[in-house]
Amino acid sequence: MPDILLVEDKESLRRVLRLTLENAGYTVTEAADARAALSQIARAPHKLVLTDLRMPNGSGLDVLRAARAADGEVPVIVMTAFGSIEEAVQGMKDGAHDFLQKPVDSNHLLLLVERALEHARLRTENILLREEWSRRYGFPRIIGESEAIKRTVAETQRVAQTEATVLLLGESGTGKELFALAVHHLSNRRDKPFVAINCAAIPETLIENELFGHERGSFTGASERRQGKFELASEGTVFLDEIGELPLAVQGKLLRAIEEKMIDRIGGRAPVPVNVRVVSATNRDLQTAVESGEFRRDLFFRIAVFPLEIPPLRERGDDIVLLAKHFAAQLGKELRGREASLSDTALAALRAHSWPGNVRELENAIERACILTDTMVLQPADLGLMRRGGEESEALRSIDLSGTLSEVGQRALRFVERGKIVEALKNNSGNKSLTAEELGVSYKTLLSKIKDYDL
Repeated sequence: MPDILLVEDKESLRRVLRLTLENAGYTVTEAADARAALSQIARAPHKLVLTDLRMPNGSGLDVLRAARAADGEVPVIVMTAFGSIEEAVQGMKDGAHDFLQKPVDSNHLLLLVERALEHARLRTENILLREEWSRRYGFPRIIGESEAIKRTVAETQRVAQTEATVLLLGESGTGKELFALAVHHLSNRRDKPFVAINCAAIPETLIENELFGHERGSFTGASERRQGKFELASEGTVFLDEIGELPLAVQGKLLRAIEEKMIDRIGGRAPVPVNVRVVSATNRDLQTAVESGEFRRDLFFRIAVFPLEIPPLRERGDDIVLLAKHFAAQLGKELRGREASLSDTALAALRAHSWPGNVRELENAIERACILTDTMVLQPADLGLMRRGGEESEALRSIDLSGTLSEVGQRALRFVERGKIVEALKNNSGNKSLTAEELGVSYKTLLSKIKDYDL
């Protein structure tokens, strides 16, 4: 995307202004009159418009209105030697960011341009903060000393320095988004936006709009142009969580965005260039999805240039203890005003538990314990890890133990999954969206399992 559209009918002044802006590091597109400017605005977006007020084939106010209609966020600076109070008032009403008096002072021009672009950047960041629910973009801290996590961290550091697409693989709750943030912060794009989107959390009818945006008037209610996540992440990183749930119809458009670095807004007449790095994540077996026709083979190879496996918590040894102590100190201070600690029996119970929900389950258990405890020394009962021998024996008797170990394992998995889904549905009064969120699966996956288990 060019930085500035410069609209000035006097060729000598236009050349001086262009050189001034280019010497300051900006890229510039020129237009000699209002008609040419309107054509440029329709052809491609710009970060800022700098226009003369009076010129042939229209006026600067026409350029201002067209620029604001195409993109309600673009700042427009109007230059004039003839400006009247009435024109200035009308320009401000139409959304002019600022006015610049001729003859143009180069230093003043660059100051206004810098301020306008900074203002636009901050406004975009505010959009991101609202949509990400005030997510903190600080450098992520990955806690652990196990060999499994050290290998993953080393691979993350290695691939972050490149522009390769990264596919994060791992069970739900292992911290895939934390590693996506690490890839971003260790890359040359660290000072640009990190934009995350959960592909499973957005209805199929809306996901294309979220990713690629739309043009004004492209559908009922589209009163203005809206940028999608790919444009909001300009020169930064897009994180596509649960990419395995992306509809096939949108997969082809994502492939084009990665291969050609071009997107099409809904209702758009021309492709929009984008420059982003794509990091994806899934807890599905995408290769199986490829074989079954649920996921495009060509897209799989594009997003999986560098697959990165995040180990489950049960394979991380004493990282469980390190993480538990970290969460106890942090959450105790946040919830109760002082750090919590863990008793020896609590640590033993933590080590014995299998943690099917991984780090997310551990953090939730510690948070619950910090709320329930009276002494700030967390016990197994606070963590919900008291052993229930009778119930476990009864559950074991419910499973058919005949056949091979693999066959028994499959039956046990189905038994536990079914029981967990029933319990979660009950806890959420049958609300499937809340149940899917609690279980850490997509809404579509939950519906499939409900049908599979005849619930």
